[in-house]
Amino acid sequence: MSSRAMLIFAAISGFVFVALGAFGAHVLSNILGQDEMAWLRTGLEYQAFHTLAIMGLAAAMLRRANIWFYWSSVFLALGTVLFSGSLYCLALSHLHLWVYFTPIGGICFLIGWALVFVGALRLKKRADRP
Repeated sequence: MSSRAMLIFAAISGFVFVALGAFGAHVLSNILGQDEMAWLRTGLEYQAFHTLAIMGLAAAMLRRANIWFYWSSVFLALGTVLFSGSLYCLALSHLHLWVYFTPIGGICFLIGWALVFVGALRLKKRADRP
């Protein structure tokens, strides 16, 4: 993902996060049970953290292109859609088919964070720093 695409994804994800969080707190909390609300909260937490991570990667990519950060953002975005999205769908639909997507999203998160690690290790030290 380019820095622009990363920021666009983060903006959309942040918007969905706030909208779904508010809708969940004010409307769905009266309709859904405790399990469903827990799934919704877990999806929101992971979406929030990974949206911020993608924004950070976009900022880093604006300074210097890094193929590792590029692929990391792809996997973190895919993880957000699969992990959080499947939890939202599970909470709202009760179709247990969604539980098969959640671990795939979790694996995408792990790959994304591993790629951040590799990308950070491969950053060259700046000569002008002490």
